[in-house]
Amino acid sequence: MNDVAVVGVGSSDFRRLYADKSRPNDVYRLAAEAFKEALADSGATRQDIDGLLCVNVQYGRLGETIGITDPRFVHDLEGTGRMSGIALQEACALVRSGVVDMVACVYATNGRTAGVKYGGGDADPAGAYDAMYGMTSTGAYVAMMYQRYRSMYGAPEDALAPLAINNRANGARNPIAVFQEEITRDDYLSSRFIAEPLRKLDYCIINDGAVAFIVTSAERARDLRKKPVRVAASAGRGELGRSYISPDFYFSTSAAVADELYRKSGIGPDQIDCMQVYDNFLPTILFTLEGFGHAPRGESWKWIRDGRIELGGDRPMNTSGGHTSESYMQGFALLAEAVRQVRGEAGARQVENCHTAQYMCVSPIVTSHIFTAD
Repeated sequence: MNDVAVVGVGSSDFRRLYADKSRPNDVYRLAAEAFKEALADSGATRQDIDGLLCVNVQYGRLGETIGITDPRFVHDLEGTGRMSGIALQEACALVRSGVVDMVACVYATNGRTAGVKYGGGDADPAGAYDAMYGMTSTGAYVAMMYQRYRSMYGAPEDALAPLAINNRANGARNPIAVFQEEITRDDYLSSRFIAEPLRKLDYCIINDGAVAFIVTSAERARDLRKKPVRVAASAGRGELGRSYISPDFYFSTSAAVADELYRKSGIGPDQIDCMQVYDNFLPTILFTLEGFGHAPRGESWKWIRDGRIELGGDRPMNTSGGHTSESYMQGFALLAEAVRQVRGEAGARQVENCHTAQYMCVSPIVTSHIFTAD
């Protein structure tokens, strides 16, 4: 399975974009800038790109904008966080099957300056029944799951504080992170409730930005500019239903994905040097760590204590600041961070001797990837 590599990554300056809300950003301009950076990072040319996967932007307009008008394969994916893992899976499959030689995956959003609301507004007609009870956002569903988790496993009021504190500490080391001010446990507990028991500091950021990455064969990758980062294995599985609720917190689905992933890669949780965990809301991290075998079931809130997930700890996590500090790029920035860590390019937040990184997304489509040095 070790025959595909990520050879280029590019991303916006999320902090700069967040500071200026004077006018809406053009989502296609943001996407084009991230693609241009990823292309330069790889050392490839536009003529080398023969596959284009677009997330939250449409391939026709983006292709024209970036000068890729005759690719061998194109596809639009919906603008949801679960698509970050799907996009990389699809890119790898396209290269492995020989459908394309080199594929660019591009995601962009202008949610903040366009005034997008992720909850509290008009509900999707399919969820109208739930809207009667105030369930108009994914955060409300996650709050209900976390309330159940706390009741089952005895997690205290401050159980999520180490996650919020770690993300902010890592954001402080990242010059493009939106939030770079460290916080304390008291800061966390004084944060207001949004959907109790979830507080404002448990929620991802609404911001503008874009991320792009380029995938090709490992053989082709060795002729390019940067050290290739292999996709050692990918796995995914859906847990589909009408709502975001999973009675076992996506545990069974995550465990099935984990079994496949670790079998394919020959790499287990104890061999992971850093973790990039999809954190639209912080309880999702607890569910992820347990489902993927990093922490004992029902005890991830204990496992994250005492510096284990911090830079310099046993298993550093969300080293760029995650979705609550760096940006909410719906998982794509976390994939870029995994690549930068394995390359040794993360600067002040670099994990020492980082040879393996794992991306995990727990949602109605659970996905995970393991990246290794070539």
